[in-house]
Amino acid sequence: MASVKYRPGSIIRLAVPSGTLSQRIVLTTLIMAAFGIVLLGKAETVLFERLRAGVVDFVAPIMNVMARPAAAVSDAVEGINELGRLRDENAKLRAQNERLLRWQAAGLKLSGENDRLRGLLRFVPETGADFVTARVVGDSGGVFVRSIVVVAGARDGVSKGQAAVTGDGLVGRVVSVGDRSARVLLITDLNSNIPVVFEESRERAILSGDNTAAPKIARLRGNARVNTGDRIVTSGHGGVLPPGLPIGIVSNVAGDEIHVRPLAELDRLEFVRVIARPEATFGALQGRVPGGTRR
Repeated sequence: MASVKYRPGSIIRLAVPSGTLSQRIVLTTLIMAAFGIVLLGKAETVLFERLRAGVVDFVAPIMNVMARPAAAVSDAVEGINELGRLRDENAKLRAQNERLLRWQAAGLKLSGENDRLRGLLRFVPETGADFVTARVVGDSGGVFVRSIVVVAGARDGVSKGQAAVTGDGLVGRVVSVGDRSARVLLITDLNSNIPVVFEESRERAILSGDNTAAPKIARLRGNARVNTGDRIVTSGHGGVLPPGLPIGIVSNVAGDEIHVRPLAELDRLEFVRVIARPEATFGALQGRVPGGTRR
């Protein structure tokens, strides 16, 4: 039997048509898949939205039921924390109440003692002072003048020489009065001279303004001891100002120079209280007021 011989070239020619067919099938499949993906991408938004809405509708009631116990637990925990805070606050208030009761008992005891001592001394108490609260509408602050204008005058019971104060301390004294307004000379003004007393040592002196934020102490006894932080109040001498009004604290002691920091914030005045006492005669401490005339 004769053998059949195949040339290499014929095998290659037979294999080529088979490979070309497979490539065409794969290419067609890929094109169809890509086209399907494009169509799916176009329809995905609507489908996804519908699917999400359906899932949310299904899950929402379940989440609502599950959230109720969690909210209840959270409220219970917050309530327990609030109870703890209230308990601590209640304990503090009880301790504060006990301290106040002790102070009340001490105050009642001292008040009774004071009444008995006044009876023994036949002490005549001062008449209580009235006051007028007025708004500050003008500030004459400058190099040479430290004064303010308030909306309260003679018709409101304000008169010359009365003290002007805030909740912190003395501001100054009334130096001129109109029908509806008055001018108050501040304690820092160069023309201000106020009889004062050191609250602890009871040393008497004069507080003299020097147009700075810290007026000076003058006419203090030579051997008087003054320390930084000492508090000064009005002495009431001369009948110009009522006694005991807080003025300031010693801020600097340098040899014979003693400066006082006022308790009232004189550069932020909005309202002042004018203590309406009967008009007092000024005297030597009144000095000169801006304008060049002696009142």
